[in-house]
Amino acid sequence: MDRKIDLNADLGEGFGRWQLTDDEALLASVTSANVACGFHAGDPVTMRRVCELAAERGVRIGAQVSYRDLAGFGRRAMDVPAAELAAEVAYQIGALEVFARAAGSTVAYVKPHGALYNRAVHDAEQAAAVVAGVRMSGAATAGGGPLPVLGLPGSRLLAAAASAGLPTVEEAFADRAYRADGTLVPRTEPDAVLHDPEQVVKRSVRLARDGEIVAADGTVLPTGARSLCVHGDTPAAARLARRVREELAAAGVQVRAFA
Repeated sequence: MDRKIDLNADLGEGFGRWQLTDDEALLASVTSANVACGFHAGDPVTMRRVCELAAERGVRIGAQVSYRDLAGFGRRAMDVPAAELAAEVAYQIGALEVFARAAGSTVAYVKPHGALYNRAVHDAEQAAAVVAGVRMSGAATAGGGPLPVLGLPGSRLLAAAASAGLPTVEEAFADRAYRADGTLVPRTEPDAVLHDPEQVVKRSVRLARDGEIVAADGTVLPTGARSLCVHGDTPAAARLARRVREELAAAGVQVRAFA
């Protein structure tokens, strides 16, 4: 059976003189780059540089939109009115689109970050606001179609996007622990992030080859995820992404951007 998967990572998560992600090294392995748009991390210079690097390497550029929370890296729970959130999502996409186009590319998809990502799994209003922001931005793929939205399978976010006519892409996480219901273990709990490279690589291959991921309690979760995320802000993330890609190829899995 033909197996293929997209490999994405969070990039551009620095600000001013502070740098977090090894963008160049990650871009050698990933096929899609979730670029911080200035609300949880990132600034104009960083956004421009990452877009240029991604365009040079043929890596898709995605807008990683967030709550306005630089101090908390976008990982703090926030209550943002729906109309305000929609406008802020559109603002972030528009800002990144400027730099993507200047680099000869375009924004190809949207993925929420951190607390917004997790909130939009269950919160229908916040999920709808994200989708409204994507539509408000007026951004389109290189082919002129609406921007796809990446999210957790079964989330309110993907349901809202589909209802609005936006393409949806289910994703899974190589280095995050799962609950039995298919949601992510909160970062406030022990072992929410997996640091053992061997474990991350094995679960990545199993997910891409067999369509399965194992929850923290041992529950085997079937998944049709078309994109696999390796977090860029974890230690040795670039080496891990490279190993994941190599092992996927060795297992007969094609690593390429989602259609």
